[in-house]
Amino acid sequence: MTTGLGPRSGDRLGSEGRLGSEGRLGSEGRLGSGDRLGSEPGVAGGGREGGHAEQPGGAPRSLATRQAELVEALTRGKPVPPGFDALKVDAARVALLRKRAGEVARQWPMLSAGLGDRWKASFSSWAAERPTQGSLRDGWDLARDLRRKRELPAIAGAELAEREARWSYDGSSAPRARRGPAVRSAVGTVAVQVAGRTWVIGGRT
Repeated sequence: MTTGLGPRSGDRLGSEGRLGSEGRLGSEGRLGSGDRLGSEPGVAGGGREGGHAEQPGGAPRSLATRQAELVEALTRGKPVPPGFDALKVDAARVALLRKRAGEVARQWPMLSAGLGDRWKASFSSWAAERPTQGSLRDGWDLARDLRRKRELPAIAGAELAEREARWSYDGSSAPRARRGPAVRSAVGTVAVQVAGRTWVIGGRT
């Protein structure tokens, strides 16, 4: 059976928690428009006028430093930096994880379906301290982690085996199409790829 489960054209890093100049959360899950995350009225991003907030002891912190700390809080689960509303940052973090879960589910539909009602919670728990590498790679890394723990659903095993037969992914760089034949297996499924055509044996239950 030949299938097309390779990287999709829509695999964009749209949930990476990018910070706009005013530190806002947009409806698409990016920082740049929408609710402000600052706690000081009238000052965008919760800092002081002039782009500085003070550390304990009065040392100024640059806008770039505060933005980097905020992104760390949003994408790596780090503590909320001084000058930002913790409740709003937590709400933004949840929104970003929810958006990432939706993007990964589109790239890995069998992984999402296999986990069913547990999908969003499982993905959010796994991704809470992992910045996105793009929805394709995020799903691939999660599927491999679940396989290692023997928690990968069979239907998702078929999807993973098929992807790994067609594409080479080392876990740190973008996947590349395989040039030669390959055989890969996961959770009782074997996928065979020859000259760009893939056959799946077993699985999909």
